[in-house]
Amino acid sequence: MAAIKESSTIQENKQYALEKCPVTFVMEKIGGYWKPIIIWHLSGGDKRYSELKRAIPAVTEKMLIQHLKQLEADGLVIRDAKPVVPPFVTYRLSNAGEGLLPVIEAMAAWAFKVKDGVFV
Repeated sequence: MAAIKESSTIQENKQYALEKCPVTFVMEKIGGYWKPIIIWHLSGGDKRYSELKRAIPAVTEKMLIQHLKQLEADGLVIRDAKPVVPPFVTYRLSNAGEGLLPVIEAMAAWAFKVKDGVFV
């Protein structure tokens, strides 16, 4: 994979947008196909990896692991690992992650209205 040049105009523009536009900041955190779905599934409480995989069968293992790591790095998901054999790992929403639930619910409500032709 090619390295991203830190001082490129595109990177400067992206950084500017992240700092100045709250919507861009949110989309950087939850953008992508699977992140909102993972957050929604974790809204019901702690889940193990296998529970998430069963709940979202269409997601590949690679994408689920990648998005969980990104959500954890962004402070939206907390990964709790207990030092036992085999490892017992659970995922849960952080306070910041729980704060996104009204946003995701609003997105879902908007989608249902559009699908139902409310905004035609």
